[in-house]
Amino acid sequence: MTGVCRLLVVLWVMIGCMAPAVTKAGDEPEPLIPKGKGERCVEETGYMRRNHMELLKHQRDETLYKGIRTKRHSLQECIACHTVLGSNGRPVTIASPEHFCNVCHAYVAVTPDCFMCHASTPGPSDPLPFGDSNKGK
Repeated sequence: MTGVCRLLVVLWVMIGCMAPAVTKAGDEPEPLIPKGKGERCVEETGYMRRNHMELLKHQRDETLYKGIRTKRHSLQECIACHTVLGSNGRPVTIASPEHFCNVCHAYVAVTPDCFMCHASTPGPSDPLPFGDSNKGK
């Protein structure tokens, strides 16, 4: 019986030592998300955080397959509103951890593939969301 009691005490101590390593929901630090330039986003913030990728895919399909171009959920409009300026006063590219998309994507360990083709900064007069020297950067 004493062997079982010792085992229980050892297990109890081990569990007690591990307890501080377990965090409650909400204890994790959240990313500091730069604010957009507009008064409000095109959708509610929580909705955009959960669904922006679906909106962008839908916008892509509408544009590529149906020829329908709108601004509401376009990547170009997102980049224009959520541009982060670097210390030199110019927009940072996707290569920077400060880029708006990288702030959350790094936090959740997801790599966006949009910028393999699209510009990660707004072009000065580009009517399309691609075509500048920031592709893939």
